[in-house]
Amino acid sequence: MDLGGACWGLDFLRRPWNKTCLAIITSANTSIGPQGWKERPETAQLSTGQGASTDWYDRQLAGRDGNNGKNGKNGSLNYGQRPTTVLAFVTSLFVHFSRVPAVAKTDPSAFLWTPPAMAVPLQAFAKQRYVIPIGIVIVFFIFLHNSSWSSGIQYPSSSPHSPAKPPPVTGSDPGDGRFRWATVPLKHAIARDDMKTLPEADSSTVPRIQHAFGDEPSDRKQVRLQRLGAVKANFTHAWEGYKSRAWLQDEVKPVSGKGNNPFGGWAATLVDTLDTLWMMGLESEFKEAVREVEKIDFSKSALDEINVFETTIRYLGGFLAAYEISGQKYPALLRKAAEVGDMLYIAFDTPNHMPITRWKYKPAREGTAKQVAPEQILVAEIGSLGLEFTHLSQLTGDNKYYDAVQRVMDVFEDQQDKTNLPGMWPVVVNAATMDFTSDGGFTIGGMADSAYEYLPKMFLLLGGGDYQYRDMYVKALAAMKRHIFYEPTTQHPYNILIPGSVQSEGHDGVLDLETQPEAQHLGCFAGGMVGLGARAFGLEKDMSIAKSLVEGCLWGYESNPSGIMPEIMHTTICNKKERGDGDDRDRICKFSEDAWYEAIKKRHPDDNMPPAERASNERLVPGVTEFKDHRYILRPEAIESVFLLYRMTGETNLQDRAWDMFTNIVKHTQTNIAHAALGDIINPNPGSTKDDRMESFWLAETLKYFYLIYAEPDLVSLDEYVFNTEAHPLKWRTWKL
Repeated sequence: MDLGGACWGLDFLRRPWNKTCLAIITSANTSIGPQGWKERPETAQLSTGQGASTDWYDRQLAGRDGNNGKNGKNGSLNYGQRPTTVLAFVTSLFVHFSRVPAVAKTDPSAFLWTPPAMAVPLQAFAKQRYVIPIGIVIVFFIFLHNSSWSSGIQYPSSSPHSPAKPPPVTGSDPGDGRFRWATVPLKHAIARDDMKTLPEADSSTVPRIQHAFGDEPSDRKQVRLQRLGAVKANFTHAWEGYKSRAWLQDEVKPVSGKGNNPFGGWAATLVDTLDTLWMMGLESEFKEAVREVEKIDFSKSALDEINVFETTIRYLGGFLAAYEISGQKYPALLRKAAEVGDMLYIAFDTPNHMPITRWKYKPAREGTAKQVAPEQILVAEIGSLGLEFTHLSQLTGDNKYYDAVQRVMDVFEDQQDKTNLPGMWPVVVNAATMDFTSDGGFTIGGMADSAYEYLPKMFLLLGGGDYQYRDMYVKALAAMKRHIFYEPTTQHPYNILIPGSVQSEGHDGVLDLETQPEAQHLGCFAGGMVGLGARAFGLEKDMSIAKSLVEGCLWGYESNPSGIMPEIMHTTICNKKERGDGDDRDRICKFSEDAWYEAIKKRHPDDNMPPAERASNERLVPGVTEFKDHRYILRPEAIESVFLLYRMTGETNLQDRAWDMFTNIVKHTQTNIAHAALGDIINPNPGSTKDDRMESFWLAETLKYFYLIYAEPDLVSLDEYVFNTEAHPLKWRTWKL
């Protein structure tokens, strides 16, 4: 175990003791680093204030580090050794707080085991004011050493988030006669002693994430509160529509008023919206919804096959967040989270323990399934389960959930340098053979997005206790900077970046790859991700990249006549090889109508329509060469990044621009029942193209982020919570900065 977490766990001794304790451990074992309880790997050293370096990436391209893409002697980063034993730690305490002879300080074993050498030190020790606390420490460690550690099952420390004694969280109350997923026999069970355990954490080593907000001018506050009320009113309008027309179904159809069950029929909108209800102060609605939660039966489904990813982020994430945001006062929520976790855990019951993400769960329930991980699986679906499963382990004390996802992420780490675009993983991977390298499509848009989003967030959730996720993030970001982020030529007054895509089959040189300038609304999460990484890892120069990425999506909204960004559009691109810096960049990347028309022609090579005519007919805006997918399905990614950037920088103009986004969206999407997705935001009257669909993320994510950008900054502070990809806040730090 790492003993650094033990220092933080001794909260009753307060900060002076913590500092002394840390000093003892650091001096007793030099392998413990000052930034956490493992030395930072030499292959990924970072300097405070610097951007994420691309040096590693350049070395990969020049022979892949001289070792077939592997780091060090065995292809893995060296995280340093862990402290040795509890006994050594207790020894250090005696050495520090006793006036011991020099020989005892040099050789602690003589101090401990030679009776004559103990007399003087113990007499001096008895006079110290620390005698009672240190006695408690010794008893504490002896107790643990003879109980949970010796059993081979490690439970999370009380820091930063788990309760000292987790409540019972069986899939259902004992004796109620209901089916329990936890009782389904596993064909490929992992012994408890072989399970990966949660790393010790000390979130005090993680820098401040959120901006330190000061006093707010009264006129600014008045405007903010008016906007806050408008967001809440639209939320309650949609919530009442669901409640009155489709209660306990997955969704309400906002035009016809019918129910819809695409996510198992387990009341997806209700579960997804629980934490939003609490944040908005709708406590009576929250309590009513919690009572209804008990009626959800996860042993039955409206579907034969369920999406493990969607079930994880909406249901498991929803229950966990609601349980914590409400102060852990409603244990039924944690019981339901465990029930969902136990169900999904069976999807990992394959020979290689890789999950089946499109899972026929009924045969598994009956014990007749012969489960094998699929040969083709979307990287986002297999790589975006970590936050929820890890946090379930943190709250219940059961390592099996963390073990399941950590085995998957270890494969990601092992193969990150070996893909056709080193640092990133292809959109499709082979879970059956555990080959995450062969495919050639790379993006951070749809089907890949949250796999990258979760890297810095997992580092935070683990309280900075595992640098694996930091190193994976830094490598991925280096590849994104080189090949994914591009600059379009537009009339926008600010520098903007947009995430594109790359096709790499490994035959051509990586440096010759051509970025495809395809802007996806799903890719708009990138600005928030890069900003979060900049703060969490001290990479402040990357904050400018985060701002440019957010500007790119704001341009997608503000430049379109409807004021809404479509699902997918193609744009112009400023050639990275030609643009240079300074005056050259300004000249080459400056918008030109002729260059825009040429890009439109290139986008449609087999069409003889003059580009100017096409631009007019298709209502293209300067810089856009094609609106590939005209829809807006109430997506949250743009406001998500705007909100995160606001909370990290305090720039109030982001609140103003968010308000324009909100009013345009509501104007075109509101129905008598709720809010509807739009089929064509390029249409002169987008509201006439409403689709009869309102996904649960409209209430769980989009309106939540709009609400939080106008709420008091300490409501769900970024220094205490990290959001999963469905905007469910999971607590990673229990004390306020």
